[in-house]
Amino acid sequence: MDTLQGVIERLTFHNPENGYTVAKVATRRGLVTVVGNMAGVHVGASMEMRGEWTNHPKFGRQFKVQDYRTVLPATAAGVEKYLGSGLIKGVGPVTAKRIVRHFGADALRIIDEEPERLKEVLGVGKKRVEMIKKAWEEQRQIKEVMIFLQSHGVSTGLAVKIYKRYGDAAIGVLQTNPYQLQRDIYGIGFKTADKIARALGIPHDSPERVAAGVQYVLSQETDEGNVFTPREELVTRAAELLEVPPELVEEAIDRLRSEDQVKVESLTYEVKPQSGQLKESQAVYLTPMYYSEVGVAAGLRRLNDARLATGTTRLPAFQTFDWDQAFRYLRQQLGVDLAPAQRRAVQTALTQPVTVLTGGPGTGKTTTLRAVIRLLRAAGARFALAAPTGRAAKRMSEVTGAEAKTIHRLLEVSPGEGFSFKRNAENPLDVDMLIVDEASMLDVVLTNHLLKAVPPGAHLLLVGDIDQLPSVGAGNVLRDIIDSGEVAVVRLETIFRQAAGSYIITNAHRINKGQMPLFPKDATDFFLFPIEDVDRAADMVVDLVARRIPNRFRIPSDEIQVLTPMHRGPLGVAALNQRLQEILNPAHPRKPQRAQGGRVFRVGDRVMQVRNNYDLDVFNGDIGVVTAIDLEMQTLTVDFDGRAATYDWASLDELTHAWAISVHKSQGSEFRAVVMPVHTTHYVMLQRNLLYTGVTRARELVVLVGTKRAIGIAVRNDKVAERHTALAERLVSG
Repeated sequence: MDTLQGVIERLTFHNPENGYTVAKVATRRGLVTVVGNMAGVHVGASMEMRGEWTNHPKFGRQFKVQDYRTVLPATAAGVEKYLGSGLIKGVGPVTAKRIVRHFGADALRIIDEEPERLKEVLGVGKKRVEMIKKAWEEQRQIKEVMIFLQSHGVSTGLAVKIYKRYGDAAIGVLQTNPYQLQRDIYGIGFKTADKIARALGIPHDSPERVAAGVQYVLSQETDEGNVFTPREELVTRAAELLEVPPELVEEAIDRLRSEDQVKVESLTYEVKPQSGQLKESQAVYLTPMYYSEVGVAAGLRRLNDARLATGTTRLPAFQTFDWDQAFRYLRQQLGVDLAPAQRRAVQTALTQPVTVLTGGPGTGKTTTLRAVIRLLRAAGARFALAAPTGRAAKRMSEVTGAEAKTIHRLLEVSPGEGFSFKRNAENPLDVDMLIVDEASMLDVVLTNHLLKAVPPGAHLLLVGDIDQLPSVGAGNVLRDIIDSGEVAVVRLETIFRQAAGSYIITNAHRINKGQMPLFPKDATDFFLFPIEDVDRAADMVVDLVARRIPNRFRIPSDEIQVLTPMHRGPLGVAALNQRLQEILNPAHPRKPQRAQGGRVFRVGDRVMQVRNNYDLDVFNGDIGVVTAIDLEMQTLTVDFDGRAATYDWASLDELTHAWAISVHKSQGSEFRAVVMPVHTTHYVMLQRNLLYTGVTRARELVVLVGTKRAIGIAVRNDKVAERHTALAERLVSG
């Protein structure tokens, strides 16, 4: 093999998952293109590479790297480039120039052996020296983790996270129990951990491997919305994944049960709600899921039973209320006459301990809420308003005129690791009534925490549209509560006159009834661009957001949201985000940006948080805008509706671009305009509740792009995937 030495001038392409890199390297021969797996390399790195010269039919002469090592640069210019590359937190191009001007080519030795001397450099104080020392040592350790991962054929993009989680013990954890990674580190699943374990020689049928595989399958099921998995399904899936006999999986389930990692319970449940078809099965739960479901059932029973058993209610005045007088008062205050169903909802919410208010758009849920709040205020009662997401809480505040919080903020997240809240059974909320909007988004874990914090005798009102998509998290809480028949439910069905003039609302109800939406020529808020070709459809989506809608409707691009059923393909989330970023927020020399995980984040990007981060106080589904990128301090700042959250580079996988988002991720949000591709290439995802949810996210304008055939498929497909939950049965059985 040939040997090539040089300094990386530019990374043309770098995939952090497998390390594959295309780079321009400055050598004695001039600028050379090198390709190959080079994990963890960066601009400014001095490289010694072994490989062979090849001729690419399109890109010409290239050096194909077989193996390589980084060497410290020997010249002052090389050292400056190395230090200024962003490798070390606290050292940017300006600081690098000053350090090299002072120490010359000896700068790296000074940092390594005599870092205190950095104080001699203009602008480098004690705090900066400590930061540089720490970053230099971290780089050394992270490189060791990278080399270890690379030697076992595993992506090195997660090396920083592994080191930050385990510190100097990282290599030890990797060697002794690689399956621990899937439990401890976001972004590492069973398959990655298994690859390391197999490379280390851990047997294919080892009890540790099989147990880890069972936990992985249960986690996958949870991600798909299931609270438990029937034992026979779990055994089949895990045996196929692990390629081991079913008996070993059975043994692993029993072992995990003895260690309290899983709970196993015999259940009799309906195959489909209200079908009458019963099925007996052993249900296997991840332990937190089990306690969450049991906790929700116990919490609802506790609230329901408090008044029945003891007559306790925190709203006693409403039990003997003159409701005719109350509704006359509301007419004066709100300027509207409540419909009979709305009156029933108000009275039920204020006299029953737990009430569900459900109904589609335009049926008066907001007016009903305002009426409840007006009477609570008149009675001097204490109440709180909450919603699962920041956007839903903000909208709730706007339409009711009362402060609303996200459930996480209402419960006061405890800082640090873990999932805990300051508001709980020992420190409940100081309220007489709690009202939760967008309750269809409630998953079983969050609901459990919420119910713990509701004090005895307080009333709970859950408001939501049962026909929307179920929660992103596990469970189907709102539907299960309704199906149980154990709490009061009021459904609003009449579309009010002022809403009936909107084709958004008219078509939402048509879709929900299994009817095709209407596209009349006189419509001003609902349109279809019929396009068969998928690439032309993608072009139209981009053009609508960037040019057509802003020009015709005076709705700016940043108030238009693209919602799509799929993640892949030309009309998927990933491809549309890339195209929309290029046209709405293109690269500019004065606009800082950071490439991470195959994506480029730059100032001005619309982004979404994709997991709960309690330290940053941001949660799954929060949408914001990148306001700053500090290349020297290696941080990126996002404004989430007035709250700033600052991320380090290792945390950027918690963000994704949000010019286009999935319909599932749009729940609880409202946008001035929605553009939604509905195409037969999305066949597997074309469901009635998905189309309905997407349409009902729009306040002023809906534009569908695709085919009537695809819309018809979605409208006719009301076969919602059933989730494995037992909440309804637990509520009924008591």
